[in-house]
Amino acid sequence: MKSGQKVTLVAGGAGFIGSHLCRALLDRGEQVLCLDNLLTARDGNLDALEHERGFTFLRADIVDPLPDAVLRRRDIGRIYNLACAASPPQYQADPEHTMLTNVVGTDRLLRLAEQTGARFLLTSTSEVYGDPEAHPQREEYRGWVNCTGPRACYDEGKRAAEAMAFDFARLGRADVRVARIFNTYGPNMHPDDGRVVSNLLCQALSGEDITIFGDGSQTRSFCYVSDMVDGLIRLMESDMPDLAPVNLGNPEEYTILQLAERIIAEVGTSGRIVHQPLPQDDPRRRRPDISRARAMLDWEPRVPLAEGLRQTCAYFAQQLNAAQPTTAFPRIASAVAAE
Repeated sequence: MKSGQKVTLVAGGAGFIGSHLCRALLDRGEQVLCLDNLLTARDGNLDALEHERGFTFLRADIVDPLPDAVLRRRDIGRIYNLACAASPPQYQADPEHTMLTNVVGTDRLLRLAEQTGARFLLTSTSEVYGDPEAHPQREEYRGWVNCTGPRACYDEGKRAAEAMAFDFARLGRADVRVARIFNTYGPNMHPDDGRVVSNLLCQALSGEDITIFGDGSQTRSFCYVSDMVDGLIRLMESDMPDLAPVNLGNPEEYTILQLAERIIAEVGTSGRIVHQPLPQDDPRRRRPDISRARAMLDWEPRVPLAEGLRQTCAYFAQQLNAAQPTTAFPRIASAVAAE
């Protein structure tokens, strides 16, 4: 490390978005300290990073007291908090841990920011808007969240984390940024994490039926991971004029049925679409208003859905082929060849 160079801490850095963020920060010449408990991270997400100069990995859970190896440091200049399971099946599997990660974990990292003078960025979520009555969702919208439902551990945990971050800022205890992330997809997603893009792509690549919950008319807006990482870095490095969250996501809106049809066309699967009951509190519509991000960060997504799906399809095809004999999944081999 260069004398006087600050370290960037990425909590949740082995996860889907976190691993891409670590890569981008290293490419910027930053020294990266990655913390992760590896409970939901994809095996191998850090394989390409662990031997990089400037990269350090430390297995830790931010629900627990931070390791002395972190607390003793005074050279931390940036803290990104991405530490939390982000897909409903994962965060509902242990709702207590999900809530504590968002509340206790955020408190621990904010205190570290206070001690070191580091700038702090919290990755919040579009889930704070719940099943929104306002569309598209602007940062001023206060949401329509079921605070006692099965998704509350995540929704309410993130809302509490936002409140804590802004309280630290109001009291002059930390310099904070809050990003509200909308649906993000791309390589390094876990194939069975329960998110719609990974679910549909893996089903299509395996020749299985394509599962749609409800009638498929519910909408989402899908942001490719490289665009999301660019937005996070721009937000971290921005001079914020006020204490306010910033939506980061792709404002193009698709129904789940439209997404499934695009994936079927990309993969060429023989699977058919089947419908299952809609989960409780599943949002009917989800689309970000990114006016604030455009104005403050000069940011907007650049990767179109067709290109992002092609890249993500190729990634999952490689993952599935690595786990199966080469004679299996002929459609997967075709998808990789088209990469």
